Amino acid sequence: MTKASMKKHEWRKHEKSIYLPKAKPEVIDVPAYQYITISGQGNPNGEDFPNYIAALYPVAYAIKMTLKKLDPAPAGYVDYTVYPLEGIWDITDEAKKTYDGTLNKDDLVFHLMLRQPDFVTAAFFEEMLALAKKKKPQPLLDQVKFETITDGPCIQMLHVGPYDDEPATFKRMEDFAASQGLIRTSKRHREIYLSDFRKVAPEKLKTVLRFKTVSA
Repeated sequence: MTKASMKKHEWRKHEKSIYLPKAKPEVIDVPAYQYITISGQGNPNGEDFPNYIAALYPVAYAIKMTLKKLDPAPAGYVDYTVYPLEGIWDITDEAKKTYDGTLNKDDLVFHLMLRQPDFVTAAFFEEMLALAKKKKPQPLLDQVKFETITDGPCIQMLHVGPYDDEPATFKRMEDFAASQGLIRTSKRHREIYLSDFRKVAPEKLKTVLRFKTVSA
């Protein structure tokens, strides 16, 4: 089978259970996936935050476009749509000591990522990271890593609306978890951004929210 005849993998079509849940809570067990990642701290509304996002995409597209040209292709290769931006969010250890339910966004800790197909290897990532640094150098590229992350048993739900309205959605998810004999393990959670906040009105933003659970 030639590359031209291979069917493109599109996450919106082929991985709906992972990326397109309904606007109601559900239980899901998320397996291990590999990602390119970058970590940081601070208010996501600050001027520095977009720079972290901008460090991931040159590497992701270097991987995708170089794979399309390789001959022979890696085992298992199929062309694919770049996965959506995701972030794991928490607050600093210092902030946790005095946390009373009121969030200071300056205390946020984030771990941003773009998922990579299984046929992408750590060695190939390193090659493409070097290529990205050469083509479009920026200091934050030195912080981009290749990781495997397992979410495991979780509750997830589609949140529609501003990011600041997420607490109400998390409350629905926590109540649902309790009804299933589950409890949220921590305030740490994952967000998957299905909308571009630069182009979509806040009330129309679509974000997958997910947190880990254990049996109560």
